[in-house]
Amino acid sequence: MNPKSHPQEKKIPTVPGHTNPGPQQFPCTQCGAHLGFVPGTTSLVCEHCGHAQEVPLSRGEIKELDFDAWLQKAEADGRVEDVVVVQCAGCGATVKPERGTIALACPFCGMAMDLQETSKRQIKPSSLLPFKVDKKQARDHFVKWVSSRWFAPNKLKMAARSDTPLNGLYVPYWTFDTQTHSDYRGQRGVHYHVQETYTTTEGGQTVQKTRTVTRTRWTSTSGHVAHGFDDVLVMASDLLPKDMANHLEPWDLENLVAYDSDYVSGFCAQSYRLGLQEGFGQATERMAETIKRLVQRDIGGDEQRIDHLNTRYSDVTFKHILLPIWLSTYRFGNRGYPFLINGRSGEVQGERPYSWVKITLTVVAVGALIGGLWWFFGEPNQSGIE
Repeated sequence: MNPKSHPQEKKIPTVPGHTNPGPQQFPCTQCGAHLGFVPGTTSLVCEHCGHAQEVPLSRGEIKELDFDAWLQKAEADGRVEDVVVVQCAGCGATVKPERGTIALACPFCGMAMDLQETSKRQIKPSSLLPFKVDKKQARDHFVKWVSSRWFAPNKLKMAARSDTPLNGLYVPYWTFDTQTHSDYRGQRGVHYHVQETYTTTEGGQTVQKTRTVTRTRWTSTSGHVAHGFDDVLVMASDLLPKDMANHLEPWDLENLVAYDSDYVSGFCAQSYRLGLQEGFGQATERMAETIKRLVQRDIGGDEQRIDHLNTRYSDVTFKHILLPIWLSTYRFGNRGYPFLINGRSGEVQGERPYSWVKITLTVVAVGALIGGLWWFFGEPNQSGIE
């Protein structure tokens, strides 16, 4: 299947009059207070009396959906839902608040959000990875990350230990499975060695010398490679730094559980902003690097040139999943530095300030060391001392 031949993604109208309150809030069976999911467990725990209630590990089947057929079948088989969201006036983020929320700060920019709700039609998430790292563990990972940054200002560690707010967010992702078939034309380069004579000057005299030179013999080639991809991951949010989020990988997708709103209790969940077809387009970009390496290996030789490459995609399936991320921005000096924490592994990715004083001192020290080594090993030989 060629992605260019895919039908255009259907524009699903919003439903202004819809009043679905969003993710369910769960009352404690002991005292009636709010239950929230506890990262690293399979329990909902009462914030008031501490009563715990187990979340069943699976209440449904995690299914791969057919990429081409979903537009026709989605509404018929219940794969599309009305999602109630609120939108941040500052950065444009859309999140699904819990029922009963009376105040909400945007998890992306921190601005107070207008709780006027809107409704949109979206594909339901089929599965998620529950939070495993709790807020305290996430903060500990962040402090450790800051402490390991070379050339960071001394005061940065103090800033990292301050009460920087952390927001737990379920971020939408697409995963894609597909079989690829790639036809290529290219050139195989094989190295060989020849002796070359050249002229140079030594001690004021012109002399001839020989040296071994590596050259490449090119031959035309063509072929076909096939490869199956499983769970190619594409973030469906455009509000998180893409490179930063990609470096949170790998995710333990083998531990996905069927979507259950119990897991989202106590957290925000972002609705996706990157559509399915756009997501598949980004997935093909990620697959392209693997396909290129496979073609180069198939060409063989010492060097490879790819002159033409055509890839077809078949049996494309997808899932809409939610992945847990702690995010925040810490302030240092006059600016903010965003950071993300993998809610499963604790992997931290973020921006950091640099201490130019430390960098300058290091450069000076390295320069002095090189100068000292040159004087110790080079100067005596130049003066004739053995």
